[in-house]
Amino acid sequence: MKAAVFHGPGSIKYDTVDDPIIKDQQDIILKVTSTAICGSDLHIFSGGFPQPRPMVLGHEFMGIVEEVGRGVTNLKRGDRVVVPFPIACGGCFFCNHDLPGHCENSNPEHYGPEGGLLTEKGGALFGYTDLYGGYDGGQAEYVRVPYANFGPRKVPDNLTDDQVLFLTDIFPTGYSGIDWGNVKGGETVAIFGAGPVGIMAAKSAWLRGAARVIIVDTVKYRLDKARETAGCETIQWENGAKDVVEQIRDLTQGRGADVCVDAVGFEPDRNLLDRAKAVINFEKGSVKVLEACMSAVRRGGIVSVLGVYPTTYDNFPIGQFFDKGISIRGGQAPAHKHIDKLLGYVTEGKVKLEDIITHRLPLSKISHAYDIFDKKEDGCVKVVLDPWA
Repeated sequence: MKAAVFHGPGSIKYDTVDDPIIKDQQDIILKVTSTAICGSDLHIFSGGFPQPRPMVLGHEFMGIVEEVGRGVTNLKRGDRVVVPFPIACGGCFFCNHDLPGHCENSNPEHYGPEGGLLTEKGGALFGYTDLYGGYDGGQAEYVRVPYANFGPRKVPDNLTDDQVLFLTDIFPTGYSGIDWGNVKGGETVAIFGAGPVGIMAAKSAWLRGAARVIIVDTVKYRLDKARETAGCETIQWENGAKDVVEQIRDLTQGRGADVCVDAVGFEPDRNLLDRAKAVINFEKGSVKVLEACMSAVRRGGIVSVLGVYPTTYDNFPIGQFFDKGISIRGGQAPAHKHIDKLLGYVTEGKVKLEDIITHRLPLSKISHAYDIFDKKEDGCVKVVLDPWA
């Protein structure tokens, strides 16, 4: 089959690889009809997450069931499904506590309680390095889906791929940030990052009754897309974090936002000084966005961290955290927990997801797709790929 194969930082190619096969009785083989590039894929593409061997990437995908293992009881050949991005068994302690990203069984070689940089990780993710299970991803014509009795969800025939594809990751992830923020109605929510996850967090904030939603980003066209698709206010980060924080406080009677969402993570836009600081501190990337969230949130407020942070940071502002009484939540989004509710919102027409798509390309153009997404060129916000075009 054809697939998008990572060969090293900055190198992803359209290669021929072996077809996936059933390895466990709970597996299915899925013929992928739509897949997408996620912002977190760029952390592998950039070398921010190490991956020494070639690997098929991609954890946002859906398709039609091609083959079914003997132990799969809820799916049959021909079913059309969307697949949550964590690989989770459905029966361990963490799966039973709605924490599929911490599944005890899907990542046996690298799982552990410590949560270190290169060992003792959480559960497995599709197409997300050997550290997270080593499973090939869905930027391919076919993909093996383990634990198929727990993960895949059938899709109504009247919904298109574009309408439901983002139930795989970015919609549940954006929604998790708002859920962790305990948004119940009437809050001001400030979201840092106008990429796909940030925009989905904004849509989720409105679904949960927020009174005001503000998105911050460094790139104007992304802010324009956020206003167009999520109906939110925007702030362009041009003169540093202090200016952004002051603007948010000015909009909130000096207090700060009730909830701040970090939808950027450890690889924000950085100047030479920021990069030098990271080298001196032996740190991977920067926590500048998280620090801005902690300043912009009100006393007693909540910071939700959706952006990826792979390592420790010595300058973490724990004194500010304590003095302001901030609550912080973060991690891999529990997609399985929310996907059925979110599918209901889409089915009922309460939310539109496909309006963030800016590029539709054949999978054969994968190198170009990663390039424009990574470099923020050609107005790229979200790329959807067709493996069969």
